[in-house]
Amino acid sequence: MCGTVNPNLPLTPGHPTTGTDLTAPLRLRVLAVVLLISAGSGAYAQGNEEYQVKAAFLFHFVQLVDWPSEALVNDEKSLTLCTFGKDPFGGALETTLQGKSIGARALRIRHLKQVQEVQGCQLLFVGGNERKADASLLAGLKDQAILTVGEGDDFAKQGGMIGFCMENNKVRFDINVDTAVRAKLKISSRLLQLARSVIGNHP
Repeated sequence: MCGTVNPNLPLTPGHPTTGTDLTAPLRLRVLAVVLLISAGSGAYAQGNEEYQVKAAFLFHFVQLVDWPSEALVNDEKSLTLCTFGKDPFGGALETTLQGKSIGARALRIRHLKQVQEVQGCQLLFVGGNERKADASLLAGLKDQAILTVGEGDDFAKQGGMIGFCMENNKVRFDINVDTAVRAKLKISSRLLQLARSVIGNHP
């Protein structure tokens, strides 16, 4: 069962990644989270640092998801990560992702106030403060090739693709494979293995 963050427990920052030009300190943080999650431990988080860890996970997610070619047609050769509603990251997304790229595509960040602005987003993060709107928002995005990431036990169950939760003060996540398949997104088996739980059929 997911719960709240205990500010007295330590944070182990970082994120897993592959094939990206990273600085040495970032490589160490990447390795730390890979080892923790692979051991079933998750990544510790406290206070505002919870969103530093989640920002790192978002970077990992976009490396291990394949979008259909029609979802990546744009003149800017970019891959866009969007947040909807109040931004809980406090600059952590920009710090973690700015200047990074996935293959030949530079990562861009957009903060949306209206869901109608979602066109051009490959990943949409929906913060916990928007939880009451989750069901209607996800219904509006149904089968679109947008990786939907949210917070709470119910997000993936309601049709979101990846749902973060806090478990024993660690950031974990659930994956809804059925929703991703309907949207023609392919989630790597490596990412599925790291999930706390997987909803739907997968190899």
